[in-house]
Amino acid sequence: MSVSVFGVDEQDDEPIDVGRWVRLAEQVLDAEGVRRTSELSLLFVDATTMAELNERHMGKTGPTDVLAFPIDDEGLEHGRWPDNGTPGPDRPPLDLDDVPVLLGDVVVCPSVAAAQAPEHAGQPQHDGTLVDEVALLVVHGILHVLGHDHAEPDETAVMQAKEQAHLASFHLRS
Repeated sequence: MSVSVFGVDEQDDEPIDVGRWVRLAEQVLDAEGVRRTSELSLLFVDATTMAELNERHMGKTGPTDVLAFPIDDEGLEHGRWPDNGTPGPDRPPLDLDDVPVLLGDVVVCPSVAAAQAPEHAGQPQHDGTLVDEVALLVVHGILHVLGHDHAEPDETAVMQAKEQAHLASFHLRS
């Protein structure tokens, strides 16, 4: 069993070390107990693309720093490949243990991250740099994909504690 993180840099605004962020994502997923064969996409996009995603999926105007798109399926239904018809007489039944879990997508906008990074200087695990901000956003997005939220104060405290623990364990060592 393994976790695969697919990282893609689709922007030119800020230099991004995709390999570094993929490694961080893999470490966080492992620390969060993701054990089944799983896949996560980590995308870095420009402000225009992020604004379009933010409007389409969140109903908000303008670019944001990070969006997380968890895949909420509890499991796959038996069906035709890939659209859930019948498996057909020539195919064995689908063994769900052999199918990777699609966790979702984390989308980060480096230009927004660069603009807001100085505001976070002095917070734990954050020197106000783009690198520290991207690390925080990658961890934050992954936690959302895994079902964490910060709508209520108690949820916020749990999520922030997890963020700080992961940043201390994995980001500062890289």
